[in-house]
Amino acid sequence: MPLNIDPDIFTHGHEQFRRTVRHFFETQADPFVEQWDEDHAMPRSFWLKAGEAGILGIGVSEEFGGPGGDFLDRVVMTQEMGYSISGASIGPAFQRDQMCEQLMDFGTEEQKRQWLPKMVKGECLLAFTVTEPDSGSDLASIRTTAVRNGDDYVINGAKTYISGIADADLFMVACKTDPAAGSRGISIFLVERDRPGLGIGRILKKMGCHASNNGELVFDNLRVPATNLFGPLNGGFKVLVKSLNRDRLMWSIIAHAAATRAFDLTVEFVKNRRAFGQTIFDFQNSQFKLADMKADLDVGQAYIDHCLRTYLRKGEVDMGEATVAKLWLPEMEGRVLDQCVQLHGGAGYMHEYPVSRLFTAGRLHRIFAGTAEIMRLQIGRAL
Repeated sequence: MPLNIDPDIFTHGHEQFRRTVRHFFETQADPFVEQWDEDHAMPRSFWLKAGEAGILGIGVSEEFGGPGGDFLDRVVMTQEMGYSISGASIGPAFQRDQMCEQLMDFGTEEQKRQWLPKMVKGECLLAFTVTEPDSGSDLASIRTTAVRNGDDYVINGAKTYISGIADADLFMVACKTDPAAGSRGISIFLVERDRPGLGIGRILKKMGCHASNNGELVFDNLRVPATNLFGPLNGGFKVLVKSLNRDRLMWSIIAHAAATRAFDLTVEFVKNRRAFGQTIFDFQNSQFKLADMKADLDVGQAYIDHCLRTYLRKGEVDMGEATVAKLWLPEMEGRVLDQCVQLHGGAGYMHEYPVSRLFTAGRLHRIFAGTAEIMRLQIGRAL
């Protein structure tokens, strides 16, 4: 296995699950991803097959139809998706699956029973809606409001850059329920796709990740029952922070896995590509560049393992470590991917070569789930 897996962290059961996940991506995603890129969409049949394979809703307990996996099973899934050829195209769409764990952590009993069994089967897809036209990493500045009206809440506002709006059946919507309270006035609501007042806006054209759709949402006097409140009233910021810490670590793991795949593809390419009577690999410059990349990848893996050991000790993702990971690992990925494209020459600029798709997808990783600049700000404030 090209990914450097620490046997002191992952059990035999985790590695069995890894083989299942790897086989699924190799047979059910990688062969079809170029067509999905052209379609700018993934077929619903993919999600149903993922449900049949038992790789959705990893953290959902058996009580709600899930496999009852643990945090490291989610890590295995994330590593394998990031390393797969299709991962560069479907990453943002597929990572929505970890919202199952959010529902397990914060959902009511009724919400869990209504939605989790469908999510595990791939019959219900979720989208997490936080980002707005005037707010991104600054969660406290969102303007979408939810106002209590009898037994309902009335939602008004707009969201943008939302992953999965074209096929989502259910939206988790962050709203201000107490605008004067800043971050302490945020609540989250579950909004079904067919609710009157929900407007699905443009599907946005992106640099990469073409099989994962992103777009805009508008809420125009949309009414949801108070029972659709997700988590505590005015306690949505804590829900977001816990989810975001986990999300940042997962995207850091994806960045490392994608960089590892690009490195492996590049080593294979330069050992077979010839110029001036020798392989590209035989040039000292190539070997020096590859040595630098190998060192970066090994250091990155060591830090990921450190974060995972902290989780096993504390039972939760450490905010400071996740922030450092989200800063350094995607930036490392960017360095590695740039050199991989360069060593591929003209082929590296062609979409048909996976390294090209990895490169454009990797640029998102320094922005998604908190920009590198926000990570530096948070690290600096904690010094």
